[in-house]
Amino acid sequence: MENKQSTFPTNHVVGFFLSIAMTVLAAIIALRTNLSGNVIMWIIGTLAIFQAGVQLFMFMHINEGKDGKTNYINIIYSVFMALIIVFGSIWVLTTGHAAH
Repeated sequence: MENKQSTFPTNHVVGFFLSIAMTVLAAIIALRTNLSGNVIMWIIGTLAIFQAGVQLFMFMHINEGKDGKTNYINIIYSVFMALIIVFGSIWVLTTGHAAH
């Protein structure tokens, strides 16, 4: 007979409510404050990064598995590649390299 443990997914519920809270907070800051556009964008960007971290740990279980280092290395590499693509594209398009 299999021994099934039916536990309530507390991490998922906490992660869900944290994600909802950060989304609502970003909407309130964007719609209800008189801050400048740059400040609002920085706050929303910061909340988005925190929300991505919450989702990685709470939903995607990034710290579980045989070798936790592999997951972290893959994420760091993915972020590095995304930054190279985004900032490389901005650099090429703003410095006139596309005009040749």
